[in-house]
Amino acid sequence: MPHALIVDDDADSRETLASIVAGEGYSVAKSDSLRSARVELARRTPDIVLVDLKLPDGNGMSLVRELERPLATDVVLVTGHASLDSAIEGLRLGASDYLTKPVNVDRLTQFLRRQPRVVDLKQEIGELRQELRRIGRFGHLVGNSPVMQELFDRIARVARTSAPVLLLGEKGTGKETAARTIHDLSRRRRAPYLVLDCSSLPPQMIEGELFGRERNTAIGLEHRHVGILERTHGGTVLLAMVTALPLAAQVKLARYMETGSFVPALGSKPVSADVRIICAAATRPANDVREGRFREDLLQQLEVFPIQIPPLRQRGADIALLAQRFLDDFNKSEGTDKRFSRAALARLAQHTWPGNVRELKIYVHRAYLHAGDVIDDGDSVQNVSADDDTDDLITLRIGMPLEEIERRVTMATLARCNGVKKRAAAILGISLKTLYNRLEVYSAHAHGAEEPAGTKAEAR
Repeated sequence: MPHALIVDDDADSRETLASIVAGEGYSVAKSDSLRSARVELARRTPDIVLVDLKLPDGNGMSLVRELERPLATDVVLVTGHASLDSAIEGLRLGASDYLTKPVNVDRLTQFLRRQPRVVDLKQEIGELRQELRRIGRFGHLVGNSPVMQELFDRIARVARTSAPVLLLGEKGTGKETAARTIHDLSRRRRAPYLVLDCSSLPPQMIEGELFGRERNTAIGLEHRHVGILERTHGGTVLLAMVTALPLAAQVKLARYMETGSFVPALGSKPVSADVRIICAAATRPANDVREGRFREDLLQQLEVFPIQIPPLRQRGADIALLAQRFLDDFNKSEGTDKRFSRAALARLAQHTWPGNVRELKIYVHRAYLHAGDVIDDGDSVQNVSADDDTDDLITLRIGMPLEEIERRVTMATLARCNGVKKRAAAILGISLKTLYNRLEVYSAHAHGAEEPAGTKAEAR
């Protein structure tokens, strides 16, 4: 039977927490101070500790600092709103999660139910380390360079927690791949993982896609649309290009990050969802804060654990490693045995790769298609553009309704034009009025979309 330690000087709070934890199949020890908690820790190492930050003889953070490194016990910090900064610092030290008072029972229950034990996750991460030494792969990420080793360390440290993560890096560095690795190494791995590209939808549609929309027959909305947060309950949401999130949606997201609940568009009743938020941005959003495009309070909540994804030009021998991995994949899928010449690999190492890993993959694909048995130095990389990437491609299923094809092409073109409608209309060959009419229809009927635009994103 797993064992829990509850540390809280408030008797009612302590007994309530103990009852919830015991109801999930844990044996429970209780303490009302740091001193008695240390005694309990000496008696038996718990699988989980729920500790109030403010105790009569000190700060509950002391227990996080005193526990064995790496942590062999899950630590959940229980805090009042005024102590939220301390809770965030605790996450950076290795705590698994924090709860604000009054404790959200559903959130605590979900946390307990998706345990596996920390030791199991540590063993899995250890196995990934062995795989990294053997073939240069860590989860979905590939690399052996020192900067990637540092990245893997940070991912391993944060993955088993529920802390929000902010992924920063140039276009094409693999932020979505890093987010997927974090999810797959977490307790949430068996729950959904969804991606919302905040730049792929017009502002009036983002709120409904993220938070959902209640039915409203007065304006033609016959069905309730369940948003991404509610659909991902128990799992992870990646908000790609988070700086493109409209200010109104930022307000609701900040509130959700604080309370764990939100009110859908056109609704009045709050909805609870237990979702880990990972955000991705090309640059640190501090500039957007200064210019009034991004809320400072939201940035503080999202920036609990920032991770910088290094550009490919800083990764040295990883360039050849990745190129060979991509070539191996193409050979496997096509039943061929093409290879790089030494001169070709040397030329790859000299290129600056402004489009990063994505650009390298495009080059390898092109070179594979044009080369014979050997890709040599004559297959130049100089004409590969950082902007010549899969953002210009969308996937359409055979048999998809023409209306849905039109919607996807329209929205993808608008996103590619950074929301400039006049330019998008010109590319599509329609009038600006026609584009506005389409967007109004899409906004009114977004709840009926089979697969909302923007719920998938390339690694950024």
